[in-house]
Amino acid sequence: MKFSEYWLRTLCNPAMSSAELCDRLTMAGLEVEAAVPAAPAFEGVVVGRIDQCEPHPNADRLRVCTVDVGTAAPLTIVCGAPNAAAGMRAPVALEGATLPGLAIKRAAMRGVESQGMLCSAKELGIDDDAGGLLALPASHQPGTSIRDALALDDTLITLKITPNRADCLSLTGIAQDVAAITRTPLQLPHVDPTPVTFDGMRPVRVMETKACPRFAGRLIDGIDPRAPSPDWMVQRLARSGIRSISAVVDITNYVMLELGQPLHAYDDRLLDGGIVVRFAREDEKLTLLNGQVLDLTADLLLVADEKKPLGLAGIMGGEHSGIADDTTRVYLEGAFWSPAVIQGKMRRLGFTSDAGYRFERGVDFSGCARAVEHATQLIVDICGGRAGPLTDAVTPDDLPRRDPVRVRPSRIERLLGVAIADDVIADVFTRLGLPFTRERDAFVVTPPPRRFDLAIEEDLVEEVARIHGFGNIPDTPRAHIGRMLPDPEATRSRNAIKGRLVDLGWQEVVTFSFVSSKHEMALDPAANPIRVLNPIAEHLDVMRTSLLPGLLETLRLNVNRRIPRTRIFELGRTFQREAPGFRQPLRIGGLAYGLALPEQWGEEKREVDFFDVKGDLAALAAPRPVTTVRQAHAALHPGRSAEVVIDGAPAGWIGEIHPRLLREFELPRAPVAFEVDLDVLTRGSVPAGETVSRLPIVRRDLSLVVDGGLPAQTLLDVLDQAKPAHVKALALFDVHRLTDGRKSLAILVLMQDTSRTLTDADIAATEELLLAVARERFGATLRKQDNS
Repeated sequence: MKFSEYWLRTLCNPAMSSAELCDRLTMAGLEVEAAVPAAPAFEGVVVGRIDQCEPHPNADRLRVCTVDVGTAAPLTIVCGAPNAAAGMRAPVALEGATLPGLAIKRAAMRGVESQGMLCSAKELGIDDDAGGLLALPASHQPGTSIRDALALDDTLITLKITPNRADCLSLTGIAQDVAAITRTPLQLPHVDPTPVTFDGMRPVRVMETKACPRFAGRLIDGIDPRAPSPDWMVQRLARSGIRSISAVVDITNYVMLELGQPLHAYDDRLLDGGIVVRFAREDEKLTLLNGQVLDLTADLLLVADEKKPLGLAGIMGGEHSGIADDTTRVYLEGAFWSPAVIQGKMRRLGFTSDAGYRFERGVDFSGCARAVEHATQLIVDICGGRAGPLTDAVTPDDLPRRDPVRVRPSRIERLLGVAIADDVIADVFTRLGLPFTRERDAFVVTPPPRRFDLAIEEDLVEEVARIHGFGNIPDTPRAHIGRMLPDPEATRSRNAIKGRLVDLGWQEVVTFSFVSSKHEMALDPAANPIRVLNPIAEHLDVMRTSLLPGLLETLRLNVNRRIPRTRIFELGRTFQREAPGFRQPLRIGGLAYGLALPEQWGEEKREVDFFDVKGDLAALAAPRPVTTVRQAHAALHPGRSAEVVIDGAPAGWIGEIHPRLLREFELPRAPVAFEVDLDVLTRGSVPAGETVSRLPIVRRDLSLVVDGGLPAQTLLDVLDQAKPAHVKALALFDVHRLTDGRKSLAILVLMQDTSRTLTDADIAATEELLLAVARERFGATLRKQDNS
């Protein structure tokens, strides 16, 4: 927000320097990004009136001017400006004056002595226009300092307004804060109802009251379309970064800057019937004031007449109904548009506007009619004309709610670390113009319509802190009582899980939860991702249903930079639809690409495969067992994908990326990926202590002949469940394939008791038990010496 300090001081004029004012604003949360003088330093320049302008006797392109500068005798000045003429007022640098980079001395030019210099705007350093003399208004008296005449000692202040402080996108909003900060009286613009002098009006029909709960408008007839904007208004607009266009347009921009309410003026000749506020219809088009032609969609709100769209509500008007050089009757509109209807539209359409910037953050919905009245006054004063009746269509139930907020002094002390007296708190709310009542232990504050940033108790605590002054909060150390947070042994923390993957050579990445709908559909055509109403970029338009899109995009960037080996993982939320709303589970996913091991002399090069990643996943879940069950997945190779089962419960998936996705993500080879629920990995168990036995361990080997297709782990799992308590370990140590298609599995059995030595009968009974279980479940037999 850029503005003139002189303009601000017409509303609130604290007794302090520009530097001190900027410092106070910054310390109150309105950061001053820049404060620059309106003009560079120069002196000795006054207003001059050219009384005579004659051709130079010795030069075709020079003129000899007689200039009145308020002294007893006029000056003779030689000038080469093409627009120099008798009767013109222009800046005159007197003899001895200093301009930026130039000192003025009396000099002879082609035989004629020049007693000064007539100046252009560029020579004064206030503009880049060097095409002629800077023309001054006839009201400026000769001899007046040009710095005073043009208010060149002004300071142009630029505030870095945070998105929540939309009220400070206007001079009155800033002035209200300055008044509260400095305890200076506030002098807001006085707006009286304009007398109605003709009965012309247009009916207003608001079809979408939730999107537009308030619409004010009026006709003004008989204006002079060529009336110039007053110099003071042009100057204030220019110093706020807005160029002058025409009197009516300048007035709407001026009121927007002063009151914060964007307005729009229509050429009434081009309107058909009443004003209608509605959403766009199918196949409608609209050409905006910037020349852009829009194919309108159903979510774009319009201001229209009975036959056609007139403008994009709250953003930009249409070219067809704009003010022209021969417009004599205007329709002036000032409305409140719901921020939810405006947000994201300009980003999607590829342009911005001052009006849309304000409406998407929230505008004072009580000031629509006041802004229209103020603009009407200015139009009638500057352009003439007659004002019609004011239309103010309000739907109170759809206006934003201003719910009272309870503010407890105890909460203020808790958050700020210092006790603030009740009378100081009351004084802060009074200075800010926040109506409040007192309860037994709290203030009940009703946020005004202009302050959309005040909704909860903490918002108002911040107001107390910044107006009371951060410098008034002592920096003395406060006693802090530390408390140990619970750390259950049966639960692994997220950091512990991530640390284990890092130890295995993986690197963590953090990617956006917003992803491209194109990538989501490529990974899973049946996916129904949640759409983002206000995307930060056009292609990041849905919420991710999997961590895979971000991992693949990160891999693509690494491949493009010729990184030969990549191991990346991410821990984050995914977003799925689930009746009656949404589900946001935490998941951990990883992706491996390139060589299985870092390049070295001791191992041959080979590409990472399914089993490498499965091994790391097993290490991540340890000591809980990890198994895989073949299962198809839309994003994975149909023959190289599986469901991950951890401790008997389905937990996620693992596999090689489907070949059809390689072109989509610009990958030369398929990586291997996995994704599992974090909740399954965080669940652990508390270690149970056991007595260390002093008795010897007994080893027996069982060589069991089973079907060749039986997984060894399946046999071990069954034996582990059936073993007696004194069997401490079962392990496979050899596999031998027989000629008849069966296989022999050599299983190590370790036995030990903590209270007694095992007898031969105990050992034999254990062997018989394990053999009986294997025989009953799998038809196993003991391998004999003659088995081949």
